[in-house]
Amino acid sequence: MHELGIMTGVMDAVETSAKEAGATKVLKISLSVGEMTEAIEDALRFAFDVLIEGTMCEGAELEIAMVKPKSRCHECGAEYEHDRFHMLCPECGGFATELIAGRELQIDSIEVDIPDEDE
Repeated sequence: MHELGIMTGVMDAVETSAKEAGATKVLKISLSVGEMTEAIEDALRFAFDVLIEGTMCEGAELEIAMVKPKSRCHECGAEYEHDRFHMLCPECGGFATELIAGRELQIDSIEVDIPDEDE
C-alpha cells in the first residue's frame, strides 16, 4: 500500500508549510493525483484519516482530483485521453507517444487557520 507512504509525505509537507505560515490548524488540503501513479483514491483517504489523528490536520477536509492520463502523438501531434493500458494514438494508430498528464502527485492548495495577533 504505497498510498500510506504518499500521504505521509503529503502530511509532512502540509504541516511544515502550515507551521511556517504561523497556522494553528489545517482546514483543507487539495491534491491532484494522476491515475498513472496507480494510487487508489479510497486508500489515500484511508491513510489520510489514520495519519491526521492528533495532528494540526485533524478534522481537515481532503479534496482529491484524480487526473486522467493524456498523451501526445509524436507522429501526428494529436492529444488524447486514454486509460492506463491503451496509449496508442486513436487518430493514426501511432505508438510513439508522450504522456503529458496523469503522473501528477501534487499539493494544489492548503487552507489554514492563522490566529489574529490581537488574540
